[in-house]
Amino acid sequence: MQIYINREPVEVNPKLNLAEILESQGILLQGIAVAISNKVVPRAAWTATYLAEGANVTVISAVCGG
Repeated sequence: MQIYINREPVEVNPKLNLAEILESQGILLQGIAVAISNKVVPRAAWTATYLAEGANVTVISAVCGG
């Protein structure tokens, strides 16, 4: 199934949950926030969240500095 992570098309297994998909793409789960179709998904819900074909996922990383 094809989804979009930060506007880039990605082929993923539809049986994987959000956390598994992020890990399969080499995205570290610490220090990030995730939104699906511009709606933030609480970290506690990542393992229970499954995506549909064409889902738009935005991953935002925390950056230190000033």
